Amino acid sequence: MRKITLLAFILLNFTFAQAQNTEKELIQNTEKAVKKINDTIEGEGWKTKGTVSLLLNQSSFNNWIAGGEDSFSGTLGINYDFNYKKDDLTWDNKILASYGLLQTRNADFEKKTDDRLEINSIVGKKAFGQWYYSYFLNFRTQFTTGYIYGQDENGKEIRTESTKFMSPGYLTTGPGIYWTKDANLKINFAPLTSKFTFVDGAYTSGIDQKTGLPYVDGDYFGVDANKTMRYELGFYSSLYYKLAIMTNVTAENTLNLYSNYLEDPQNVDIDYSLNIIMKVNKYLSANLSFQAIYDDNAFQGFQTREVFGLGINFGF
Repeated sequence: MRKITLLAFILLNFTFAQAQNTEKELIQNTEKAVKKINDTIEGEGWKTKGTVSLLLNQSSFNNWIAGGEDSFSGTLGINYDFNYKKDDLTWDNKILASYGLLQTRNADFEKKTDDRLEINSIVGKKAFGQWYYSYFLNFRTQFTTGYIYGQDENGKEIRTESTKFMSPGYLTTGPGIYWTKDANLKINFAPLTSKFTFVDGAYTSGIDQKTGLPYVDGDYFGVDANKTMRYELGFYSSLYYKLAIMTNVTAENTLNLYSNYLEDPQNVDIDYSLNIIMKVNKYLSANLSFQAIYDDNAFQGFQTREVFGLGINFGF
């Protein structure tokens, strides 16, 4: 009787242990399946994110012996991503837009502190590993008229129109291949890239507004006299890298390189952008935006701009 009771006890414990193991395995398998479904749902389809930032700066002086001039400036910026991913197909899109003005008490004109409109789009189909066949498009221009400032013979401030919306406007596009580790690191190579530079014909005909002499071919962003477009064929490469410098501080780097096969291929166009966000809380951050451009058709040297201030951010 004791042997039967002992055998029944052993069998009961074994059955209970097996039931526990089966239940644990069932839970684990269910959790894995749910996670896989969630990863699939989150990893495929459209994803959108973006921020709207407003940078403000104001200074005021009254009987200030050290000197100074009242001023007010503001910059509105938009950084918006809308990306698509499904199976072996990806499509990443980014819109960058910013516009800023500075007004000082003694100036006759308000002056721009920032003016940028840029659209980037790249579609990729997986080739192997982390490499994708790609086709990209980059468009750049500005929103409003740009001026060169000076003084007349009486010392009064004057300005001369030099640029405006779509003058210049840049469209760069072509097939290639790109490598990506994750959403924070992407490199694209496009060996057959077309670049179009658009300008207003008023700037390339008649008299050069800057020199007062007849317009010379190529003087205005490389566009010939009486033309409104310049075409280039060359090699294009771009790098995007976003990293966390420390807690609540991120840096977004973008580098674009272009070499024109048809003319002076050794003169490589460079466009580098750095955006550092130092987050204070959900709505406030200190923002640093820096951009450096080298394009010998536009200017014989580096063009740089830098904007820094306390930002009010709205996510969407």
